[in-house]
Amino acid sequence: MDLEVLGLPQSLGTALWGAMALLMAVWLDRLVGEPPERVHPVVWMGKVLRWWGERLAPLSPRAADWKCFWAAALVWCALAAMVFVIFWGLQRAAMQLHWVLAAAAMALLLKPLFAWRMLCDEVLAVEDALARSLPEGRERLARLVSRDVSQLSALQVRESAIESLAENLNDSVVAPLFWFALLGLPGAALYRFANTADAMWGYPGMRGGRYWQWAGKWAARADDVLSWLPARITALLLALTVRGLPLRTLARQARKTPSPNSGWPMAAMSMALGVRLAKPGVYVLNGKGRDAGPLDTRRAQKLVSLVVMVLVPLAAVAHFLVALATGA
Repeated sequence: MDLEVLGLPQSLGTALWGAMALLMAVWLDRLVGEPPERVHPVVWMGKVLRWWGERLAPLSPRAADWKCFWAAALVWCALAAMVFVIFWGLQRAAMQLHWVLAAAAMALLLKPLFAWRMLCDEVLAVEDALARSLPEGRERLARLVSRDVSQLSALQVRESAIESLAENLNDSVVAPLFWFALLGLPGAALYRFANTADAMWGYPGMRGGRYWQWAGKWAARADDVLSWLPARITALLLALTVRGLPLRTLARQARKTPSPNSGWPMAAMSMALGVRLAKPGVYVLNGKGRDAGPLDTRRAQKLVSLVVMVLVPLAAVAHFLVALATGA
C-alpha cells in the first residue's frame, strides 16, 4: 500500500484500513446479504467437516472411546490451522494492495464470516410462517434449530425462534467481529470454523445416524472457549440497548442452561423483552415473564439491530487500537 502518499506511517495506515474494512463489510451485509454457496467459505468449511465427520464418528455408541476423541481432536486442530493460515495469507495479500483496494478486499473476505441480515430475515420468516399456520411455522423453525420441532406449540415455536436469534447474535455476529478485532481476518475465520465444527460435531449422543459423544467433544469444548467472552459481551450489549438490566439476575438466569455460553444472550433477550423463554424439560428463562407474542419477535429483531449498531464502531475502534499497538 502506498501509505506515504497519505502521509501515514505503515502501522497507522494498516490499522485504518482494517477498521474501514469492518465498516464496509457490515454495509455489504445489509446491502446484499450472503454470497452464493459455491463461494461461501463457511459452506466449504461445513463440507470438509462433514467429510471428516463421516470417517471419525462411529455408527453406534461406544464407551470411553479415547482413540476417537484424539483422532477427532487432531483433525480439528489440523483443519483449524489450515483455515487460519489460508486467511492469514489472504489478509497479507490484501495488504499489498493500494489502501482503498485493500479495505475493499478485506471487506469482501470478512463479510461471509458473519451474518446479520440473514439471521434477522430467517427469524422473521418463522413468525411470518407461523402467522399462516402452525405446521409452516414448525417447518421454517427447523431450518434454524437442531431440536425436534414436530410437537412444539405456536408459543414454543416463537420462543425457539427468539432464543435462536439471541444465541446466534453471539455466534454469527458478535463473536466473529470480536475475534476480527483482536486477530484480524484469521481470527474471524478461526472462530467461524470452530462454531461450524461445534454445530456439526458437538453432540452428546446420536445424531444423523452417528455417535458424536467422543468424536465431537473437542469441537464442543473449543467452541465454548472461543465463545466465552463474546457471549457475555453480547449479553451486556443487549442490556445496554434497554438501558440496563440487573446483572446478578442476568447471571443467575444465564446459568440455568446446559451451555456455559448460550444462556447469556438468551437470558438477556428474555429480560429485555420481558418474556418467558423455555426449552421443554431443559430450562426456563425469566419464568415470571409473560408469554411471547408476534410483536416480540419483531422487537427482538430490532434489539439485535441496535446491538450491531453499537458493536460495529466499538469493534472498529478495537481493531484499530490492536493493529496500531501490534504494528500488524
